[in-house]
Parts: sequence; C-alpha cells; structure tokens
Amino acid sequence: MKTLFVDSYYVALRELKKYFRQKTRMIMTLVQPFIWLVLMGNMMSGLTNNPFAAQMLGTGNYLSFMTPGIILMTILFSSIFSGTSIVWDRRIGYLDKLLAAPIKRGAIPFGKTIAAMVQGGIQSIIIIVVAILMGVRFATGLPGILVILIIAMLFSLILAGISLAIASKVKTIETLMAIINFFAMPLMFTSNALFPLKVMPKWLEAIAKVNPITYAVDPMRTLTVTGWSRTILPGIGITLIIDVIVLVWTEFVFKNAVSE
Repeated sequence: MKTLFVDSYYVALRELKKYFRQKTRMIMTLVQPFIWLVLMGNMMSGLTNNPFAAQMLGTGNYLSFMTPGIILMTILFSSIFSGTSIVWDRRIGYLDKLLAAPIKRGAIPFGKTIAAMVQGGIQSIIIIVVAILMGVRFATGLPGILVILIIAMLFSLILAGISLAIASKVKTIETLMAIINFFAMPLMFTSNALFPLKVMPKWLEAIAKVNPITYAVDPMRTLTVTGWSRTILPGIGITLIIDVIVLVWTEFVFKNAVSE
C-alpha cells in the first residue's frame, strides 16, 4: 500500500507540473469562474425580488445559492477531461514507459485522479474568493469553506475516475471528447446546481435525486447559505461511497485495458 501511494504521488506530481506549465489553461482557470459568477449571478439576481422565489431558494441572494453550483460546474468541465492525459500518453508512447516502469499499475489512474482533485481544489478556492469579493457571505465561515473544498475535491475524484476509465478503452481524443460532451451537459442540467428541486417538473426532479451532483451540491449549499446542520452528512456520505466505487472500477478497467 505504501508503494502504491508513493508511485501515485510521482504520477500526480508529473500531471500537476504539466498543469502549471500551461499558462493559457491557468488563465482560463481564473477567468471562467469569474464569468460564470458575473453573468449568471447578475442575470438571475432579480429572482430573489420575488418573496416566493427567495423562499424556494432559501436565501435572498441568488449568488449565494448559485456559488456551490458554479464550483461543481467548473469542476465538472475540468475533471471530466482528465482522461485526455491517458489518451495523449498512449499516443506519444509515454504510457508504455509507465507500464514498463517498476511501479504499481494502479498508481497510474490513482495518481492522475489525485492531480485532478488538487486542480479541482485550486479552482474551488478561486471561485470562493471571487464570490466573497462579489458579496457572498458563507454562513459557516472558514471551517465551512474548508469542508466545501473537501466535498468539491471528492466530487472531482468521481468525474476524473469516470473519465480515466473511459479513456482507458478508447483510442483517440476525438472519441473521448464526443463521449464526454454527450454526458457532461445533461449531467449538469439534471441536477439542482443552479435551481432548487422544488421548481423542477416531477420527471426532472426524479432524475436530479439520483444525480451525484445533487448529493455534492446539497451539503455545500447548506454550509454556504444555512449553516452547520446534520443534513450535510447524507450528501457527504453518498459522495464518499461513490468515490470508493469509482476508484475500484477505474483501477479494474484500466488494468484490464492495458493487459489486452
């Protein structure tokens, strides 16, 4: 187990070095959440002028309601593309070198997943800072923000793991992108990331209740808007269970794929 974590560390370190060397990507990491918060936050801010809408949202500030959703939306559209590193490494021959190296094979997807979690944490911090500058006040303060970061990183693990598992089977980035784009948008808009479950049609509400994004965004929103509550525990627990399932599944798929 110690060897697995050490090997995973070095795989993750390589991925993070690549991430920090991509200046354009870093700039977009800063700009994208700001655009989401400014455009969506101001466009929908009038909702809370309606007392009924404010009651449904649980707050008089739509930006506070939306911030957890923006965090997960940003992570969704970054972590879900983690699998491209597998396809690219295979294309340039680096994956063969990793497989020939004296490291645990499971360390390859595990390390890449850890790197995606760290990137998700960085993006979440940026969004939180921007949100605070725009007037969002987190009801649970700094301790609650730390818990929000942990939940966001756990959610990033789920998406990165799924992406890496799919990438282990496909041979081209174009195929991977087509599959990811097919699922990413529906996954986002069939959750309660941007709108509460109560305003959804019954069929959409039923889908949202089994969407993993919903279970991640609920505790984050409670920590942002309401405060500390036991209601955050089920969402965190389900997210952790999905994490474990995805990690085991990703390792299994990857090992089978590289053994073919």
